[in-house]
Amino acid sequence: MKKILIGISAGVICGMFASGGGLILVPIFAYIMKLSEKESRATSLFCILPMVIVTAIVYSKSNFMDWNIGIKCAIGGIIGGIIGSKLLNVIPDKYLKIFFIIFLFYAGINIILK
Repeated sequence: MKKILIGISAGVICGMFASGGGLILVPIFAYIMKLSEKESRATSLFCILPMVIVTAIVYSKSNFMDWNIGIKCAIGGIIGGIIGSKLLNVIPDKYLKIFFIIFLFYAGINIILK
């Protein structure tokens, strides 16, 4: 039941803010479920795939989708995903944590300032 509630929480956040995997699931998997940093990221990606597909369908039906931008960014995202997953295999967990903290801090500051 706990895992379903985590999924529901991540899904709501994904639907409202177009985020959920990295911001919600990775820390939960790493610190509550006690997965390694790499397992947390990989499991998070697996979990967010259906959330992203469903959310995109709902957004599309509401005419919120810019297909031109979306397709071009998706192509870049596929390339970036391949590069990122290769890097995940070689970067030690300690540095993954540091990079993640820096990323979250940077994103948070940008949200506040904009």
